[in-house]
Amino acid sequence: MIGIINYGMGNIKSVGNALNFIGSEYFIIEDEAGFKKADKLILPGVGAFGKAMENLSSRNLVNPLTEAVLTDKKPLLGLCLGMQLLFEDSCEHGFHKGLGFIKGHVLALADEVKNLPVPHMGWNNLRIARENEIFNQEEDNDFYFVHSFYCKCDKAENVLATVDYGVSADVMVKEGNIFGCQFHPEKSQQNGLELMRNFCSL
Repeated sequence: MIGIINYGMGNIKSVGNALNFIGSEYFIIEDEAGFKKADKLILPGVGAFGKAMENLSSRNLVNPLTEAVLTDKKPLLGLCLGMQLLFEDSCEHGFHKGLGFIKGHVLALADEVKNLPVPHMGWNNLRIARENEIFNQEEDNDFYFVHSFYCKCDKAENVLATVDYGVSADVMVKEGNIFGCQFHPEKSQQNGLELMRNFCSL
């Protein structure tokens, strides 16, 4: 059973619709008990990094999430802002600490991208960096992006895929049982559904 973590900033309905389409049962995690029930976890997200971490903390979700992922080794998929929260910190509207599951940082596209619009919005082709369990298609692998900040891993082995958008952004990452996608698979048609189906089948 898939547990979608609700911290007040996730696109839960869209993620749920995608899971329904591929036939994967899910429920919404609202408190510590939900983490015990779930076999796999999805951390969605839309909005600002600092507010997201504040919400996770105020709802007492950080510790049970950390235990489920790092101790119980339940697979976790972070989507968009949910992926950014997996990192150590972000510079969005000041400095904010993240969950720290993946070594690296969330940086501002505007500091690097000079001749392209920010936010990065629309369809982009992934450059697959290494074979992986959730999506490994070398060609015809467009996904839908909406973001103004990007992730940079400290370790190359954590990077599954990148996108070039005035800067090389790490857009699909992995650390053990933890996966992250900067793009929105739930809005990325067949490729996105395939990725989510693969994650649910882990």
